[in-house]
Amino acid sequence: MRVLAGLDGTLLDPEAPLLRADDLGVLRGDGVFETVLVVDGRPRELEAHLDRLARSAAMLDLPEPDRVAWRRCARAVIDAWPVGEEMALKLVYTRGPEFGDGSTTAYAMGLPISESTRRQRVEGVSALTLERGFAPEHAERAPWLLLGAKSLSYAVNMAALRHAQANGADEVIFVAADGSVLEGPTSTVVVVRERTLRTTPPSSGVLPGTTQAALFRGAERAGWTTKVEPLRAADLWEADAVFLASSVRRVTRVHTLDGEALPRPERARELQAVLNDLYEAEYL
Repeated sequence: MRVLAGLDGTLLDPEAPLLRADDLGVLRGDGVFETVLVVDGRPRELEAHLDRLARSAAMLDLPEPDRVAWRRCARAVIDAWPVGEEMALKLVYTRGPEFGDGSTTAYAMGLPISESTRRQRVEGVSALTLERGFAPEHAERAPWLLLGAKSLSYAVNMAALRHAQANGADEVIFVAADGSVLEGPTSTVVVVRERTLRTTPPSSGVLPGTTQAALFRGAERAGWTTKVEPLRAADLWEADAVFLASSVRRVTRVHTLDGEALPRPERARELQAVLNDLYEAEYL
């Protein structure tokens, strides 16, 4: 099941060709995207995703996205999706054809949630720590690296996930050259100790997490403490639990890191239930 719509809200045939062969999103990954979870016909954090789409577009010197058009495009896909079925709504925005008239490419596509993702939400994941090859201060010193932009250039992220899976793990937690914790290829790292949630600041070159932000809002309303501050690899082992947060994954427990089970597994399972409740409460 797939649903596709153009920026004008017109539904398109998802089996028919859409992109030109010389589209720069295909040739060079020159574009940005967002993935929005839709539950019961309601997109979660759509405005936050559109905010991030605009930030990423600005970092790539793309024209500012037309929010009204993107909302219309998203709504067309949502309304055409089967009632009661979860959906991953992808918003894709590229620079367009290499030698075209300067017009960009933009569309929204609805996709089902995979069974593996649904299973991992419940069972948790194993992860490897992998070095990403830069220090946190590079985000400010080298803006051309596009650290913190959700660009279509995901080849490194996908290669990291394939490496993890080839070595018996489900996921990756990137660390910087100085040993600080960054993020997952498609997720935000959240560490829990007692009633405090911590995550790495965007200034370290990580993508600001929309699901992480919603989780932190829910936790703060419930009396928890939240901190956005640098994390070290040792924090992952000393925590009561480690989670990966993303739109489609929601809040998923990391049960094994670098081949070793994380300590306090019962505490981690308990916290996963609590954190899922805090996150879901944002949408009741």
